[in-house]
Amino acid sequence: MATVKTAISIQESLFKRVNDLAEELQISRSQVYALAVEEFIKQHENRGISDALNEVYDGTPDQEEKALREGIRRRQRQLVEGQFGGVHLVLGPRDLET
Repeated sequence: MATVKTAISIQESLFKRVNDLAEELQISRSQVYALAVEEFIKQHENRGISDALNEVYDGTPDQEEKALREGIRRRQRQLVEGQFGGVHLVLGPRDLET
């Protein structure tokens, strides 16, 4: 893969931390910067995905979703009533104890 040289300006304290990390990991400073930028980009992309998912799964159902939910509830009720011959079961807390 082709590489490109670039120059950046950072605070001296950060530069020293990068130097220390590069020595500890036994990699070049350039690799530390490249890894950091890659990780930053991944986080940014993931944040965009998270934002999109949050928008899709927003907790407020619209009218279409409300109607769909009601239709599903009606169908489930019909299936249950058909399965138990129209008998309505009412369970109390004691019925759920093991």
